[in-house]
Amino acid sequence: MNLDNTDKDKENLSRKEFLAITGRSVAVGAAGTLSLAGLLQNDAFGQTSNKAMSPPAAIPPGDEEPIVLEAWKSDVDQQSGPTPTPLPPDRRVRYAVVGLGHLALEEIIPALFACKKSKLTALVSDSPEKMQKVARQYGIKAENCYTYQTYDKLKDNMEVDVIYIVLPNSLHKEYVIRGAKAGKHILCEKPMAISAKECEEMIAACNKANVKLMVAYRIQYQPHNRKLRDLVKDKTFGVPKFVEACNSQSSANPAHWRHKIALAGGGALPDIGLYCLNTTRFILGEEPTEVFAYQYSTPGNPLFTEVEELVSWQMRFPSGVIANCSTDYNVHESRRYRVMCDRGWLNMDKAYAYKGQKLTTAKADGKMEKQEEIGLAEINQFGAEMDHFSECILKNKRPFTPGEEGLQDHIIMEAIYKSAKEGKPAKIVKRADANTHGPEPVVT
Repeated sequence: MNLDNTDKDKENLSRKEFLAITGRSVAVGAAGTLSLAGLLQNDAFGQTSNKAMSPPAAIPPGDEEPIVLEAWKSDVDQQSGPTPTPLPPDRRVRYAVVGLGHLALEEIIPALFACKKSKLTALVSDSPEKMQKVARQYGIKAENCYTYQTYDKLKDNMEVDVIYIVLPNSLHKEYVIRGAKAGKHILCEKPMAISAKECEEMIAACNKANVKLMVAYRIQYQPHNRKLRDLVKDKTFGVPKFVEACNSQSSANPAHWRHKIALAGGGALPDIGLYCLNTTRFILGEEPTEVFAYQYSTPGNPLFTEVEELVSWQMRFPSGVIANCSTDYNVHESRRYRVMCDRGWLNMDKAYAYKGQKLTTAKADGKMEKQEEIGLAEINQFGAEMDHFSECILKNKRPFTPGEEGLQDHIIMEAIYKSAKEGKPAKIVKRADANTHGPEPVVT
């Protein structure tokens, strides 16, 4: 439109036309048009409409309550979550990360800097050069960097509340117990240890020291898996009957600690097969009474001279549900499970991955099968589990995935190995504390 056009054009300039001419953003009147004549009366073209302003908001006094901004989306679109509510830095729970390998450097430490209630304040490593570089990158003071030999001195560090153990599996017990004796709360990576007996000793040590112990089962804090759990619990698709679960990937380095029995305690089963086991227990809300398993390793493959390649097992649950699970260290990555119910099914692709979960469901609808993908916002799974643990410390609550959760998985894994070795089903003795979750976490 030309600014010299007719009087009618001057009086009724649409917002779209105005933006095309000026590139400016202004409020639109009730009639949906702007008065060009009125705009031209301003001292500076459009300045009045461009004046900075704060949107209306409800601002609660507490740091943990979100600011509520004015609504702008209609109810036909997916709604936004609450605004982020990070605690001020001086109120966040302070973490020391023990072990600076792949998981710590690629996932856990970056996640701590996206947390709302947690922060990184100390490092422990046997590699001085690596630790010094990480400390520089993340602003950790030199006096808060420890070796495995000076680890016990964390007891005197008032800038550490939690120790996060991210070491090879066989070292978990030693560093959990030493950390508990130092008076620090413990977050331990899965698998919790290399045997049920070790888990019991770790739980006892933390109880004696009166510190909290949580196992890092990140899947139980992931929104898609939690949503599927709720749909199963509510019997939205009827009664669950059968579960298929697979978590497999391809390994390449026989010198890596995961392929050394003394460090790993096992192969594919405790490392990645554990996700099938633990997530199935989580979504069903019950404990298996019997397992039947097979185990295999390719002859001559140097990856599997000490640990197993493949484990396939079934679990029988009191409700009658049968779970068919498998894990393999020598196939293309596959991480999925499906719950078959009497009125439909629920399927999770990339179920155990760090991101990319895809939840789909299906059920009959007259002459059609109705399939639906349930879209949920992704979160940082490591951040979510750490912030939950921090919440438990700040409010003195039991963690949702305590040490007893890790112990139960080891009891079941030992039964799986026993069944595979003997070629017959193995019974699982019921424990009173097998399913003793703490309060449900708030995942946003």
